[in-house]
Amino acid sequence: MLRTCLARFSSLASILVAAVVMLTGVPVAALADDYSAPLDTAISDLPVATESRSGYERDKFKHWIDEDGDGCDTRDEVLLEEADEPPTKSGSCSLSGGRWFSFYDRVSWTDTSDIDIDHMVPLAETWDSGASTWSAATREAYANDLGDYRTLVGVTDNVNQQKSDQDIAEWLPEYAQCQYLRQFVAVKHRWGLHVDSAEKTAMQDLADTCENITISVTLAR
Repeated sequence: MLRTCLARFSSLASILVAAVVMLTGVPVAALADDYSAPLDTAISDLPVATESRSGYERDKFKHWIDEDGDGCDTRDEVLLEEADEPPTKSGSCSLSGGRWFSFYDRVSWTDTSDIDIDHMVPLAETWDSGASTWSAATREAYANDLGDYRTLVGVTDNVNQQKSDQDIAEWLPEYAQCQYLRQFVAVKHRWGLHVDSAEKTAMQDLADTCENITISVTLAR
């Protein structure tokens, strides 16, 4: 009886694994793996490689999908999750009211049009750092990653536009730079991305001014 139950469980698990791989393009074995290390070590552990933007197009990262079919796309889901004062949701997913805090510039907003959802590691930087070899499904999974709060962050729109596609060596927010560094490093690890030499040096220099807090992530690939 026990063997029969175990066999049925194994069969069901195999079916679930195959379904997740088919839907997301992300290896399920990796989803169960965790990474944890102090900030200094986490930066040191990031592999260094030359970056190239050859072939990059933003459209290669399909984003703002409605993954669960509730009418709210990824942007809406982040706004709902990060609101300091929850907005009212009506219709398919129309948001009104609410308040959001942008830690990049320490400004609060009450109009969703003033908030951009920033990919902590910009899409173009992700492409440069390894995503050029990913499948379309994996790039879509990254662009809509709701599995880790650090991947997508609601911030002031014009500040996000200033950041654009720049990495840590090229741009930092005015405030909370250590928080920004920790989140950037976490996302790089979560998605198995590399850094270039200038980026790693900038990370290490900034880390010298920050508390050596442990970075913990569940790996997405």
